[in-house]
Amino acid sequence: MPAFSRFTQLAESLPATVPFVGPETQERARGAEFAARLGANESGFGPAPSVIAAIAAAAELSWRYCDPENHDLRMALSAHLGLPPEAIVVGEGIDGLLGLVVRLIVERDTPVVTSLGAYPTFNFHVVGHGGRLVTAPYLDDREDLNALIDLAERETAPLVYVSNPDNPTGSCAHADSIVALARALPATTMLVLDEAYCEMAPQDSVPAIGDLAGMPNVIRFRTFSKVYGLAGLRVGYAFGDPDTMSRFHRVRNHFGVTRIGQVAALAALADQDWLTSVIGRVARARDRLSDIARANGLVPLVSAANFVAMDCGDDQRARAILSGLVGHGVFIRMPGVAPLNRLIRVSTGPDAELDVFSDRLSEVVATIDS
Repeated sequence: MPAFSRFTQLAESLPATVPFVGPETQERARGAEFAARLGANESGFGPAPSVIAAIAAAAELSWRYCDPENHDLRMALSAHLGLPPEAIVVGEGIDGLLGLVVRLIVERDTPVVTSLGAYPTFNFHVVGHGGRLVTAPYLDDREDLNALIDLAERETAPLVYVSNPDNPTGSCAHADSIVALARALPATTMLVLDEAYCEMAPQDSVPAIGDLAGMPNVIRFRTFSKVYGLAGLRVGYAFGDPDTMSRFHRVRNHFGVTRIGQVAALAALADQDWLTSVIGRVARARDRLSDIARANGLVPLVSAANFVAMDCGDDQRARAILSGLVGHGVFIRMPGVAPLNRLIRVSTGPDAELDVFSDRLSEVVATIDS
């Protein structure tokens, strides 16, 4: 029988792409598990005990479909943010929500502005919907906000993507700079503001809710995957102008966020003491990772996220260190675009895993330098 031939021209033009090769895939290739899982920016500190208890209590009703309106979670987020529930949409992590905003705005050859080397999953969605990426290089390992504004105006782009704090460098812009960016963009350009790491950033880097309120062309994206420790459950949320956010309901998967995911996120939001404790542990782990980097001749970048990017000097050395660490059972990642590909990126985690990283990094660097 001949192959099926009714795929779209766009789908047929795309390469088979995976934005990130997961640690499980690498473990299968290695034939062994990683001793330290420090590459995916998950929270190695896990969810709160109260969240685990809520998940266990909800498990026996997992035969039921989820609430397609995510009502209880949206009401809790409404109270948490001080916004009307109509301003909030819940989805399958930030990745799923980014796919929706791209689907709403991007058509064939639509120009979309982002930084060269920024979060590749957003790019994956843009290309998958036929969009055309227009990129600005990083400036001193930070997103160049002025360059993004210039590109948006030059291209009359309907979307500009910015992450604050940034992935992969961990840098953050001051809140005033983000507000200035939003105000400088044309009213016909949507600012996609990815705040996945905002809970771990300095307070003066995160605009207050009111600072960007009343702007129909700004959508802010947050997640329960990072500091709340629920990456495996895929729960995120976006908020903005209610009329803008209403468009998501036209295209979203209404049953996309699982019943247990909703229960877990609700419990996580309620346990702010755990959030505070994890933020402290992340800060201590960042400091330790920076010390480990310096002890091995690497230069740590200042980070406002739950990882530390380490400057290895050049891309060949970075690849050699990454490859050596993977061979020694340590999962980390590195950016794929110059000049950021001189960096390796290491997630924070428990002391036991940082011990493994420290010991094996020393072995790898000694081997490379011998």
